[in-house]
Amino acid sequence: MPPLVGRDDDLDRLVSVVSASPAVVAVEGEAGIGKTRLVTELMAHPLLAGRRVLVGACRQIREPFPLGPLVEAVRGLGEALAGVELSPVAGALRPLLPELTGMLPPRPEPVADRATRRHQVFRGLVEVLGAVGPAILVIEDLHWADEQSVEFLDYLVSVPPSGLSIVLTMRGEEAAPRVRAVTVRLPETVRRAWIALAPLDPPATGTMAAAMLGIDRVSEEFAVHLCQRASGLPLAIQELVALLHARGTLIRHDGGWARRVLSDLDVPAGIRDPVRERVSRLGSAAKAVVEAAAVLQTPFPESLLLSVARLSTADATDGLTEGLASGLLADYRPTTVGFRHVLAAQAVYGGITGPRQRELHARAAEALRELRPMPAGQVAHHLRRAGRLTEWVAAAEIAADQAVALGDDAEAVRLLAEVLRHAPLDTARQGHIAVKLGRAALESLRQDPEVIDLLTAALEHDQPAAVRGELRFALAILYDAFERHDLQRELFAEALADLADRPELKAWAMVGLGIPRSLGVPAAEHQMWLHRALQILPEVANPVVEVFLLGKVAMVLAPMGDPQWRPVTDRIVRCTGGTPRHPREVNAYHSVALDACRAGHHAVAARLLDRAREGAATAQNELLELRIQIALALLDYCQGRWGGLGERVEPLIEAAKSSRNHLDGEVVAGCLALANGDLDRAESRLTRLVRQLERHYAFDVLAIPVAASARLAVARGDLDQFLAGLDRFIALTESSGVWASAVRALPSVLQALVAAGWVDQARLFLIRFARQLRGLDVPLAPAALHHARGFLDAAERRWPAGGRHFLAAAERYESLLCPYEAAQAREQAAMCLFEVGDPRAEEVLRTAMTTFDGLGARWDLERAASIARQWGMSLPARHRGGPRGYGSALSPREREVADLAATGRTNREIAAELFLSPKTVDKHLSAALRKLGLRTRTALARYLRDAVDG
Repeated sequence: MPPLVGRDDDLDRLVSVVSASPAVVAVEGEAGIGKTRLVTELMAHPLLAGRRVLVGACRQIREPFPLGPLVEAVRGLGEALAGVELSPVAGALRPLLPELTGMLPPRPEPVADRATRRHQVFRGLVEVLGAVGPAILVIEDLHWADEQSVEFLDYLVSVPPSGLSIVLTMRGEEAAPRVRAVTVRLPETVRRAWIALAPLDPPATGTMAAAMLGIDRVSEEFAVHLCQRASGLPLAIQELVALLHARGTLIRHDGGWARRVLSDLDVPAGIRDPVRERVSRLGSAAKAVVEAAAVLQTPFPESLLLSVARLSTADATDGLTEGLASGLLADYRPTTVGFRHVLAAQAVYGGITGPRQRELHARAAEALRELRPMPAGQVAHHLRRAGRLTEWVAAAEIAADQAVALGDDAEAVRLLAEVLRHAPLDTARQGHIAVKLGRAALESLRQDPEVIDLLTAALEHDQPAAVRGELRFALAILYDAFERHDLQRELFAEALADLADRPELKAWAMVGLGIPRSLGVPAAEHQMWLHRALQILPEVANPVVEVFLLGKVAMVLAPMGDPQWRPVTDRIVRCTGGTPRHPREVNAYHSVALDACRAGHHAVAARLLDRAREGAATAQNELLELRIQIALALLDYCQGRWGGLGERVEPLIEAAKSSRNHLDGEVVAGCLALANGDLDRAESRLTRLVRQLERHYAFDVLAIPVAASARLAVARGDLDQFLAGLDRFIALTESSGVWASAVRALPSVLQALVAAGWVDQARLFLIRFARQLRGLDVPLAPAALHHARGFLDAAERRWPAGGRHFLAAAERYESLLCPYEAAQAREQAAMCLFEVGDPRAEEVLRTAMTTFDGLGARWDLERAASIARQWGMSLPARHRGGPRGYGSALSPREREVADLAATGRTNREIAAELFLSPKTVDKHLSAALRKLGLRTRTALARYLRDAVDG
C-alpha cells in the first residue's frame, strides 16, 4: 500500500476531533480521493489505541434491509457485550442481530406501530453503542445510505453516547441534502468537523509515485504530467504508476525519468483505462474471477463468486489467487472477496461486452437465489441487467414486500418506481404495482413528484374501479405536500365513487373534502362532508384508523364552532379508554387539543394534551412528543403561563423547522416578542408568520398573530399596511368558517379600524362578525364581543358604555383563564373611567399593571404606566424592564437598516428583506442619519465605509 501523502493536516484534524468524544466528523470527497485510506490511517493512529472501531458501509446495490450499515458495524460485538447489563429496550435489536441474541435482553412486547418499533430499535442501537465505548463508529459511503440509516444517524448525533465518536464518509456531489444535514444540528457538547479532501497537487503526486517506485524522487515534469493525467486522485495515481511499472516503460535517468517515457504516458486521465489494461494482463481464470466480482460489485463469499465465474476447482483457485495478487481484489473477511475500490469495479464492468454482462448477471441471479434468506433486492438487480424483465418484476415485488414488512417503505418506493418506469407491464399488472407504490409512498411520506407521475400514468389506463379509487386516493394525499389543493379536492371527489368496498378510504376521502384548504369552497360544504364521514366511520374495521379520522373531524369542527366537535371528541376518548396508545390515536388527541386551544376551549385542550403527552412517551415517538410540546407552549401562552416560555419555545421551533409543526411555536415567539417590547423583532417575525400562514391556508392559526399585528400597527401609527391585508384575513375566515378561532382577532381588528378613523366600517364589521357567531360553540365570543364594542363606544366618546363593555370583557376573559386579554381590556376600561372621573379607574388600571408585570409583558406595562402618569397616578420610580434608549448611538435595527441603505437598496427593498413596512424603514433610516449628522444615503455609505476601513 502506498504511503499516505498530502493528508497530514487532514489526519491531524481528524484525530484531534475524534479523540475528544463525543464527536462527529464528516469526510467528504469524490470517488478515489482517499476517504477510506484516511479513515484507515485514523484507526491505526497511536493516540486512539484501545478504542473499539466499528465499521459499516452503505452499498449501491442494497437489500430491503433497513439499518444495514449499522447492523454490519455492531454485529460482531458479542464478546464486548458479555457481562454488560443492558436495559430492556436493547431487546428490540434481536430480530436485526441474531448473532447477539445471547447478549441481548428479551424482546419487548411487540407493538403494531412501525414508528414506535423503529424508535425502540434506535434506542437499542444507541444503548449498545454506548455500552462498548470508548468507540469509533465509521459509516462509509453515506451517499448510498437507506433512509432509515440516515434517520438513525440524525437521532444518534442528537444524543451521542459520551464515549462515542462518529466518522461519516461520503461523496458530497452525490449526497442528498438530508444526508448532508446529518451533521448540521449538533448539541453544543459534541465536537464536530467537516473535512473536504482535495485532489493532490504535483509535488504530492510526485512523492506518492516515488514511494510506490521505491526511489527518492521523480522529476518535476513527470509529477506534473502524472498529476494532470490522474486529476490528482490518489487511486488514479496508484493505478497509472502500477500500469506503467507493469509495462516496463519506466526508465531511470539521473534520479529522474527519461523524456521519452513521458511521451508514452498517453493513457486517459482517471482510472478506467489503467484498470482495464491491468485486467488484460491477467490469465483467463483470474480475468473470469475479476469480471464476476465486477458484476456482483459488493464483496461476496468466495464460493458464490466462483459460482458466477464458473471455473473448475483448479482454475478457480489459481484465478482467485492471481486476482488477489494483482491488487484489484481484496479479502474483506475470511472467505469474502471483493474489489478494493468501487471505481475499479465499475471500470472493469464497463469493459465487459454486453452479451457477456447479461450472461454474468443471469449467473449471479441464479447463484443468489440459492442463498437463504434470498437477497431479493440483489436478485432483482441482476435479473434486470440480464434482460429477464418478467422475472425482474416478480423479484422486485418480493423485495418491495420484504421492505414494507421491515418498515423500510422508502426502499419499497424505489423498487416499485423502477418497475413502473422501465418494465413492460400489462394494464392489470401496472395497476397492481401502482397501488403498492401508492401505499408505500403514503407510509414513507415521500414527497416525490415522480411517484405522482407514475401513479397518474397508471390511471390513464382502464383500471378496475377498486384500483382506480385507491390510486386517486393516494394521489390526493400525496398532492397535499405540493399544496395542489384544487387537484387534491378533485381526486378525493372522484375516488369516492370507486371506494364503495373500502369504508376506511371512503371516510378518509370525505374528511379530506371537509378540511378547508383553499378559497372558493363554502364552509357549509366542508361541514357537510365531515358529517357524512361521521356516518361512514362506524363501518371502519380498524379502530385506530377510526380514532385517527375522528380526530381530523373534531379538529376541523372545533375552530368552526360546530357543536358536534364535543360529542366527536367524547367518542375519541371512549374508543381509546381515555388513554391513547397508538401514535395515530395520540395524533388525534393532539390535533383536537390544538384546535380546541385556538378556539378558546382551554380546559379541554389541557386534558387532551396531558393524555397525549403520556401516550407519546409510552409510544416513544419523539416527533409526536415535539408536536405536543409546541401545543403545550401555545396553551401556556393563551393561559398566561409565561415563565420561561420564551426560552422553552425557541428550541422547539428549531427542532420542528423541517415541517409545519413549528408554526404554533412561531406564534408564541412572535407574540412574546411584542409583549416584551422588542417591537422590531416582533414586527419582522409576525409579518413573516402571517404571510406564511396565509400561503399555507392555515386558517385556524391566523387569528392570534393577526391580533398581535393589529395592536403593533396601532401602537406605531402604521395602519395602512395592516388594513391593506385585512381583507385577506376576512376572506380566509369566511371561506373556512373558522369563526371560533378567528374571534381572537376581533377586538384588535376593531381597535385598528377605529384608530384609522374607519368607525362606520368597524361597526359593520362587528355586526357581520357577531351574526356569524350566533348558535356556534365559541367560548371566547362573549368576551371578544364586549371587548370590540368597547372600542366602538370609546371611538364615539361614549365613555361609560365603553367602560362597562371593557370590564365585562375582562371578567369573561378571566373566567376562561385568559389573563393577558383581561389585562388589556382593563387597561382600556381604565381609560374610559378616567375620562368621566370614575373613582374606580386607578384600581382597574393598577390591576391591569399588576397582571402585565406578573406576565413579564414589559411593553404593555410601560404603556399602562404612561396612561397612569397622564392621569396623575403615583408610580414607583423604577425601570420596569422596557426597552432602553440608545442615546446618540444607533440601535441594532437602525444599524441594520443603515447598512442595507448604504448598499443602494431602496426603502421598499429593505422593507421586504427585513419584513418591515416602508414607513418603519424610513423612520429607522431618518433616525440613523440624524444621529450621525448626515443628510444623504451617499454620505451614509461613505461614513460606514470609512468606519470599516478605519
